Amino acid sequence: MASAMSGFVLPIAIGAVAIVLILGLVNMMRGGSSSRSQSLMRWRVILQFVAIILIMATLWVMGSRPG
Repeated sequence: MASAMSGFVLPIAIGAVAIVLILGLVNMMRGGSSSRSQSLMRWRVILQFVAIILIMATLWVMGSRPG
C-alpha cells in the first residue's frame, strides 16, 4: 500500500498543487479577476492539505511495517 501511495498517488497530489499554484500565478500576472484568484487559492490550500495528509499516511504506513 505504501509503495502504491508513494509511487502513484503522492506525485499526482503534489502535481495538482503545483498546477493550481501556477494557474494562480498566471492569473495574478495577467491581472485576472480577484474572485478567480481567491478560488484558486482556496483550491490550493485544500489540495495542500490533502497532499500533506497523504504524505503523513504514507510515512506512518512505512514506519509501522515490521522488519
